[in-house]
Amino acid sequence: QVQLVESGGGSVQAGGSLTLSCAASSESSLNYCIAWFRQAPGKEREWLAQFYTGTGITIYGDSAKGRFTANHDGGDVNLAGAKTTLSLQLDRLRPDDTANYYCAAHYMRCRGDFRAADFPYWGQGTQVTISS
Repeated sequence: QVQLVESGGGSVQAGGSLTLSCAASSESSLNYCIAWFRQAPGKEREWLAQFYTGTGITIYGDSAKGRFTANHDGGDVNLAGAKTTLSLQLDRLRPDDTANYYCAAHYMRCRGDFRAADFPYWGQGTQVTISS
């Protein structure tokens, strides 16, 4: 099982920046995929970035490319119970970025065709509101 806690949401004006953090802790020493998703009202949950602890490689969804950057703190994820953080830097924010942002995880390699239903572990989410 992976415990996930998000923080860093808030309200900013268009063009501004925010940094979200996802504190992850796994009960296992296995590698796992940590992902950032977001869900706007009336829309499906979409993934923004996925980071695989086994390779240190991050992949980005179309909505994130060019404006959002995921950074891992380098914590030792292969120690059961160890905590690690995956942050998401959001730049040049727009009103249509307004959404609830979630952190998710599963014990598999990250894949670009994964959807929200493929992730069994979720944080509680953090709200991001962008005003024009």
